[in-house]
Amino acid sequence: MAQLYFRYSTMNAGKSLEILKIANNYEEQDKTVLLMTSHLDTRQGLGRIVSRVGLSRTAEAIFPDTNLLKTALDRQPVDCVLIDEGQFLTRRHVTQLCQVVDQLNIPVIVYGLRADFRNELFEGSEALFCLADKIEEVKTVCWFCNRKATMNMRIAGGKPVRTGDQILIGGNESYLPVCRRHYLDETLDLREFGFFDSSNE
Repeated sequence: MAQLYFRYSTMNAGKSLEILKIANNYEEQDKTVLLMTSHLDTRQGLGRIVSRVGLSRTAEAIFPDTNLLKTALDRQPVDCVLIDEGQFLTRRHVTQLCQVVDQLNIPVIVYGLRADFRNELFEGSEALFCLADKIEEVKTVCWFCNRKATMNMRIAGGKPVRTGDQILIGGNESYLPVCRRHYLDETLDLREFGFFDSSNE
């Protein structure tokens, strides 16, 4: 029986690489996957899933008004739906993914962040935690020590950023995966780790 999976992590945990690997595994067995990602990240072009190791694929872009059940129906036959950047889904999107699983019997695997840089849940993540059949953590280590990273630290000008808009698209130049101890450390000096305020150069 098909299920809805939510696989969550911090930044830089290899989520995009995992989703590309799963797609390849299905396709090696002559099965069809529907790859999807948020419209928000256009750094490599609209509808691209790009891993930090350089692998990438074209994907269907998800917009706020996208009906994911209709999309799955229109792309039949589909053996699996794979979604990157699941934190940017709306609750309505997640409900539609439940319909894909329950009505079409198609497994759906969603990868995304648990929480933002303020350690607050994204709408999509919250809905997935409530509605997914299986929830799994993709683990990585803290940028500053060997503890498990559980939070995302936004950085700018060589310093941690504690306030601002929830969504700011970026990579290692803007976010670091960190453990709780380093996330809460108000005395953390990023200069000790090679981060400098470029505005002073």
